[in-house]
Amino acid sequence: MGLCFPCPGESEPPTPNPEEKRAKLAEAAERRQKESASRGILDVQSVEERRKKKEKIEKQIATSGPPSEGGLRWTVS
Repeated sequence: MGLCFPCPGESEPPTPNPEEKRAKLAEAAERRQKESASRGILDVQSVEERRKKKEKIEKQIATSGPPSEGGLRWTVS
């Protein structure tokens, strides 16, 4: 059967510093996020460029103000 405690002659395995452990966990989480964000995408750079271009266009539309009154008009005869 298995023992819960180490043999009396053996020393305990070294426990990592809490700060080191936290840093490793944060690094692993960032790596998983990057991997999941790019899953299924062959060219990550082109997708990022498209996203930035789309954001730029949306920002220009938002800052240009409301559309002018000279749009299409409905006429009923």
